[in-house]
Amino acid sequence: MSDLTTVELLWLEKRIENRIRFGKPASEKILDHHRRILSFVPGSIFAFVRWTSNDFGTTLSRIDILRAITPGQRYSTVPWVSPGGESLLRLAGWRKVERVLQLIEAVESLGIDPTDAASEYWHHVHNRLSVNETPRPYTRARHQAWLRRCRILF
Repeated sequence: MSDLTTVELLWLEKRIENRIRFGKPASEKILDHHRRILSFVPGSIFAFVRWTSNDFGTTLSRIDILRAITPGQRYSTVPWVSPGGESLLRLAGWRKVERVLQLIEAVESLGIDPTDAASEYWHHVHNRLSVNETPRPYTRARHQAWLRRCRILF
């Protein structure tokens, strides 16, 4: 049994798209033209975006920002993710998903990899967007405080 968290990505044109928006996979296995499996080491953070449609339009838009678990750690189950992950953010509906994608881009525009951003920030974004409020922006000062705290705690 592996300590890795695996995510199955699937792409069927105009029907299903499961993709990783950010994250640093440890390995990738190509199953066929439409499917791949990415593996993440314990503690790594990644964003998993799912989108599904039918003949009448979009039926599902969801984003999960997860931390890959260590064996024995509690986790949330997420379709396509095995065994699951620690949920930092979980939102559904295109407006909320689109807003999270914009916030990820804002973090990247600061020159910060979203995997290195404070995990508490993703909790904050989840909490604010789930009640239709505006999240505070991630700043370089907040990131520097997070890095200092990591040096002390870890």
